Amino acid sequence: MITGIRRCGKSYLLNTLFYNHLMDCEIPEDHVILFAFDSADDLIKIGEDPLLLENANSERKIDPKKFLQYLNQQIIDKEMYYLLLDEVQNLEAFESVLNGFLRKKNMDVYVTGSNSKFLSKDILTGFEGRGDEIRGDEIHMLPLSFSKYFSVHDGSKEEAFDDYSVYEGLTAVALMGTEEQKAAYLTTQMQNSALR
Repeated sequence: MITGIRRCGKSYLLNTLFYNHLMDCEIPEDHVILFAFDSADDLIKIGEDPLLLENANSERKIDPKKFLQYLNQQIIDKEMYYLLLDEVQNLEAFESVLNGFLRKKNMDVYVTGSNSKFLSKDILTGFEGRGDEIRGDEIHMLPLSFSKYFSVHDGSKEEAFDDYSVYEGLTAVALMGTEEQKAAYLTTQMQNSALR
């Protein structure tokens, strides 16, 4: 499990760095299943309406039956499959779905999540103690430290600290060039958080 605030790099760690690691280990590409529960393209794959993502005030979540039906079509043999599930808290009854995966010997599951329910220790506890071959591990990601932020900042240490204090060390902000870009990005993130 990879947990942390929105936009701290969870998806990049899972879908880029870890995915590339699996490819370097020569895992067959068709045995690595990536699915982002906040992606319109992925929702269309399972027959969900992508407009579901637009209505942040809706309590409706993604139908687990549609996702499991899609997943069962991808798993065609008894070899090991690696599931990389991004923003899994958007799936209705995600705890039950994940618990079901733990009973399958040919599934290794990696998930990200960022809402308060997902960050609860109760979720991780639910995956511990299910046998020697099953482990529930958590990687809790934080925004960049000041030294990391400063290492990519153009300007003095004082200017970098001012930026860091305002923009909270968010990874994307560290790579933005103008104050307008940074302010617009932070405003969007705050608006999205308020809608959730």
